[in-house]
This record gives sequence, C-alpha cells and structure tokens, in this order.
Amino acid sequence: MPYRVCKSFEIESGHMLSKHPGLCRFPHGHSRRVDVVLAAEALDSQDMVCDFKTLKLALAPFLARFDHAMLVNSADPMAAALAPVKERVIALEGVDPTTEVLAERIYRFLETELRTGRTYRDEQGLEYRFGRGVRIERVRVTETSSSWAEFAG
Repeated sequence: MPYRVCKSFEIESGHMLSKHPGLCRFPHGHSRRVDVVLAAEALDSQDMVCDFKTLKLALAPFLARFDHAMLVNSADPMAAALAPVKERVIALEGVDPTTEVLAERIYRFLETELRTGRTYRDEQGLEYRFGRGVRIERVRVTETSSSWAEFAG
C-alpha cells in the first residue's frame, strides 16, 4: 500500500454552464476547496512522500489564475460580453467549466509538473522538487459544502 499525502488549496471562482437547463447557466460563484492527493511507494530521504511546500510552489501559481476569475465556455454567447474584463475571464475551448472539468485541468497540469523534474524556489531561495517515485493520485474540487467532483487519471 503506498503512502499518501493531501494538500488543500482554496479559491473563489465563478462560472456559467451554458449547457445547463437551469439556473447554473447564469453567472454564479463558489468558494472552492481543491484537494490534491499524491502517492509514493516509498518515502524520500526526508521520510516524506514530498514536502508540502513543493506542492504549494508547483500548484499555487496555476491555481491563482482561477482565483476570483469567471470561467466560461468559449462557445457561450455571453463569453463575448465578458471580453472587457479578460484578465479575470478564462474561456475553456468548447467545454463548460464544470467542477469535473476544473478537477481534470488541475490534475493534468500537476501531472505534467511531476514529469518535468523541475526545481522550485521559495521566497528565501531554498530549492524544492518532487521525488522520482511521486505520482498524482487524484484531485478533488469541492463546489459547495455538500458537493464535489474528483478526477483520477
């Protein structure tokens, strides 16, 4: 059985689900919790799956794009009306920005980061990196206090 760790992040974001028949097709927002689960068969030289700081340095800038942003389907007729505030609007090409889609986007981004072997530096210049055996297990995005979506590759 592998070791697992989870790091949680919080973002505030809005979305419009153009394919939805009800109220969710209109702009609305959520306080989202993003839980990222990493796993490894063995612990590293510091007796960890990975340092939580590594995960924060790798993922926080990506998630910051979604914080206080409006996510829309690029095909939504209302997307054009949001063009003047484009720095906080994220248009997803031909797909509704559901919580499931967001979970997969986060998963795919982190999956790529794990493969790169990249080194991350904190504000003090200290270096962090993921170990060789670390893999992403799943990403869960909570939309409300009673609803979440999860993606596991």
